[in-house]
Amino acid sequence: MSATILYERGEYSAADAHGEGDDLWLGLDDLRAATGWELKPEGACLGERCVPIPHGRDAEFVREGGRRFNLAALARLLGNPIARDDRHGVWAFGEAPAARNQALRSLDAPDFTLPDLDGRMHSLADYRGMKRILMAWASW
Repeated sequence: MSATILYERGEYSAADAHGEGDDLWLGLDDLRAATGWELKPEGACLGERCVPIPHGRDAEFVREGGRRFNLAALARLLGNPIARDDRHGVWAFGEAPAARNQALRSLDAPDFTLPDLDGRMHSLADYRGMKRILMAWASW
């Protein structure tokens, strides 16, 4: 079975993913490519951040001798919301509420890139430290 994974890093198509109910099992290469997380002896790691696998719950996170990892179990452990479309094989992983609340409290707008009327791309980060106004319009 294949799955499309929507994660912070963007969209990734995992050809060898296995969705089983609320669980999404990935090979370690797909896990790293889709999310940046890696399975290490100390647990699931994203850069320097490592999350230990809870004692006695190894089978919930790892199988096939450590060759497959349950991304949905990690998301639940971290408090990240999950939405899935079984019919189309799409799994979307959101940001944990605590992290989102912290970002909202900071009042810093997330960076984004959009074209102007002439098609030139502009990123919010290009204008850091400058006063700016963002105007949006829609016909609906």
